Amino acid sequence: AVTIRPRVEVQGGDMRTFFTLVITDPDVPGPSDPYLREHVHWIVTDIPGTTDATFGKELVSYEIPRPNIGIHRFVFVLFKQKCRQSVSPPTSRDHFNTRNFANVNDLGPPVAAVFFNA
Repeated sequence: AVTIRPRVEVQGGDMRTFFTLVITDPDVPGPSDPYLREHVHWIVTDIPGTTDATFGKELVSYEIPRPNIGIHRFVFVLFKQKCRQSVSPPTSRDHFNTRNFANVNDLGPPVAAVFFNA
């Protein structure tokens, strides 16, 4: 598992362009019955282009992944914000929906995504 915050660099845009990073586990509590899906592990907003997540605002603090049933996918999704300080926090880490979060916060489609299994 990833025990420290992952280093996520943003290569697009410039210092006046801002991004939101969302990391979730869609397989909680287990891949065969993910009834708590998605679980949020980290949300960082207002990340300036050409920097990394440490320059952004931590909207949901980093939570170490601890999969205890089967192999889980951990999904990283990056959105380009329309303006700074425009993203609201989710009400819960469980039952999160990345698509709904993007719609509510007017983030548009993702500009990048990647996942790993653990």
